[in-house]
Amino acid sequence: MAQIHDITKGLRNKKGQRKGRGESSGRGKTSGRGTKGSKARAGTYIRRGYEGGQTEIFRRFPKRGFSNYQFERKYYVVNLEALNAFDDGATVDVTTLIEKGLVPDTKQPVKILGDGQLTKKLTVVAHAYSRSAYAAIGQAGGTANNEKGQPFEFPKEKKKFVPREMPKKKADAPAEEESK
Repeated sequence: MAQIHDITKGLRNKKGQRKGRGESSGRGKTSGRGTKGSKARAGTYIRRGYEGGQTEIFRRFPKRGFSNYQFERKYYVVNLEALNAFDDGATVDVTTLIEKGLVPDTKQPVKILGDGQLTKKLTVVAHAYSRSAYAAIGQAGGTANNEKGQPFEFPKEKKKFVPREMPKKKADAPAEEESK
């Protein structure tokens, strides 16, 4: 049975192909690039989706629908279980989370999620909390503050649009008044 070192044994010292060194080398003239066109030229880059000058497929078809992707709220997520790494009574904010390696930087806001059990009394300063994490921090005897250091409050529920009902017309009343 062939071993992997037997298969690759002869390939280690293989000389590279010297292209463009005359016709007699077998790799002269076009150097294995075919003839003409942008791929035959030096320093070319062909972007994804390019079809050689023909209108690309993503431009031939119309745009459809709407995507909320660019308006998505993005957070660095930290679970309650990870907060047990801090000492009892400590204040946990973005800088201490970065020092512990739980958050990479300050480019995005931090959200605390309720996965796991919190066993220590902590003062947690974050941009957002899940309802379960907020309750667990309170049960452990700690406090949950917003990024300004004030007690955290959940945003108010948005009012849903309820169409207004039109008043019912009284067909009999205007007819009687007109006759008088």
